[in-house]
Amino acid sequence: MKKPNLQSVLPLLLRYLAILIVLLFTVGPFLWLLSTSLKSADENIFAYPPVLIPQSPTLDNFFRVIDSQPFFTYLSNSALVAALAVALNLLLASLAAYPLARIPFKGRSVLFIVLLSSMMIPFQLLMIPVYELAISLGLQNTYLGLVLPHACTAFGIFFMRQAFLSVPVAIEEAAIMDGVSRLRIWWFVMLPLVKPSLATLAVFSFIAVWGDFLWPLIIIDQPALFTLPLGVNRLASTFSLDWRLVAAGAVFSIVPILLFFTFTQRFFIEGAMKGAVKG
Repeated sequence: MKKPNLQSVLPLLLRYLAILIVLLFTVGPFLWLLSTSLKSADENIFAYPPVLIPQSPTLDNFFRVIDSQPFFTYLSNSALVAALAVALNLLLASLAAYPLARIPFKGRSVLFIVLLSSMMIPFQLLMIPVYELAISLGLQNTYLGLVLPHACTAFGIFFMRQAFLSVPVAIEEAAIMDGVSRLRIWWFVMLPLVKPSLATLAVFSFIAVWGDFLWPLIIIDQPALFTLPLGVNRLASTFSLDWRLVAAGAVFSIVPILLFFTFTQRFFIEGAMKGAVKG
């Protein structure tokens, strides 16, 4: 049996070292946040050198957060807004992407370029006209007002257009020859074939809506309608000197994202691998 030499092992070691460094930068902040939320009042969270493992782990910080703030109300508000926003984005983005991918019409290329250009505009520049539109429609302090900016995104349209382009044209042509309408083709033929892409877009949309802070801060001023980011910000204002409670609230808001990704992970990876194979 041939023994591995240094030249063959070194690239593998460097690869694992790079993965370890990326893992440290991505998972490290969450582990530190979780460690801070589990530390008791007797432990110094700003100790040097830093202590990652709590000496006496406790869940009291989580119980104090739940007792001091209506976090379950914030959680239900965020869940409702995220569910509506993700559903609308999947429906409207795929509906708008289908003609851009499959139906030839005059000005389609120009419209697609305009769509791509709009992705480069930060939301802060569109915030004022969107806010004025929401106010004129009477959407302030409403769930629909929270959902409006996420109902159909340019990224969602672009992403679903690329997914529809990956479907063989022969499948669609066969349906057209059978007399199936374009709308029925989109619903019964195209959407089932791009389920992994829909799941991937759902994950991206859910993360964006769940972590949105700026828009709810502008459109909502009633605490009963606060989402989790606003609740965590309110928690930071209430316990500005106790970062253990702030960390506990942040962990409380991150857990639903991890659960959502866990349940959609299979479709998410399948969609990513599909795009990689296509490329």
